[in-house]
Amino acid sequence: MSPSRPQSPPLIIPPRLRPGDLIGVISPAGPVDASGLKPGLDLLTSRGFRVREAAHLYDRNDYLAGHDEARLSDLHAMVLDSEIAAVFCARGGYGSLRLLDRIDFDLIRLHPKIIVGYSDITALLMAVYQNSGLVTFHGPMVQGLSTVSGDSLGGLLRILSSEEPLTFDPMEGNPLLMGSAEGPLLGGNLSLICHLAGTPFLPSLEGAILFIEDKGEPLYRIDRMLTHLSLAGQLKGIAGLIGGEFLDCGNTSAIDRLLMEMASRLNVPLVTGFPAGHGQNNLALPLGMPAHLDTRRMTLSTAAACVR
Repeated sequence: MSPSRPQSPPLIIPPRLRPGDLIGVISPAGPVDASGLKPGLDLLTSRGFRVREAAHLYDRNDYLAGHDEARLSDLHAMVLDSEIAAVFCARGGYGSLRLLDRIDFDLIRLHPKIIVGYSDITALLMAVYQNSGLVTFHGPMVQGLSTVSGDSLGGLLRILSSEEPLTFDPMEGNPLLMGSAEGPLLGGNLSLICHLAGTPFLPSLEGAILFIEDKGEPLYRIDRMLTHLSLAGQLKGIAGLIGGEFLDCGNTSAIDRLLMEMASRLNVPLVTGFPAGHGQNNLALPLGMPAHLDTRRMTLSTAAACVR
C-alpha cells in the first residue's frame, strides 16, 4: 500500500517568459564555478534575456554549492524578487533533497514563477508541485546549456513563452505498448523519484503519465529502483509511462525490455527513447500539467498552455 500523502494544492500555471525578462540563476545542489557557467549565461543574454546571479551562486561546501541555509536563502530570494520572471538552476549533482523540509512553499504559491532544472533538481521540481501546486519545468540547466542541441534550448524557451498548448507531433521515441493516457505529466530522474518515496514531497503518481530517465545506472539498479517503487505502491494506477534517455546505463534494448515488463504488468501505454534527460537532446517537459499521450499516433500534448 502506498503511503498516504496530502493532495497537491490547486494547479498554478506560472506567468510566461517575455523578451527582455530577468532570469535568476541559483545553485540548489552541486557547486559550480564562474568559468563553467559563463557560456550558458552568455547564451541566455544573447537570446535577449537579462540574468541575475544569486548571492551564493558560486559558494562551495565540499560536494554542495554552499551551506544549506545559503542555498535555501537564494531560492527564497529569487522567488520573492518581483523582477525575476524565471528561476533557472545552474546544475544538478546532489543537494536539493537537503532543502525540501525548509522550503517556504506558501511563498512559492503566493509568488509563482517559472522554475527549471533536471537530474538532482527533480527533487525540487516535484516537491514544489506537490506542496504549492505550481507547474515546474524539467529541462536544460545553465551549466552545459551551450552544448545541448539547439532544439533543446529553443524548445524550452518556446514552452516558457508560448500561449499555445505544448504538442509533440510526432513524438520522438519507440512506441512499445499501444494505447492512450490522460493525466498530469510527472517524473524526472528515476533515482530522485525513489529517494522521494515515503516522504511528503512526492506527488501521487496515480492517474499520472510518468516520465523517467537516469544516468550511469546499470540495468540491475534500474530494475531495483522500479521494483522498489512498485513494492512501495507508487506505480499502482499510473496512466502511462515514458522512458527518456538512460545515458551510460548500458544496453538500451535491455532497458526497453525492463520497462516493457513493468508497463505490461501495469497495463499502461509505453514509449521509450524520448529525448529528454542527460543527453545532448533534452526536450523540456512541464511537470504537473494535464497531458495526453497516444502511442498509436505518437503524440504527447498538454491540455492548455504551460504558462499564462
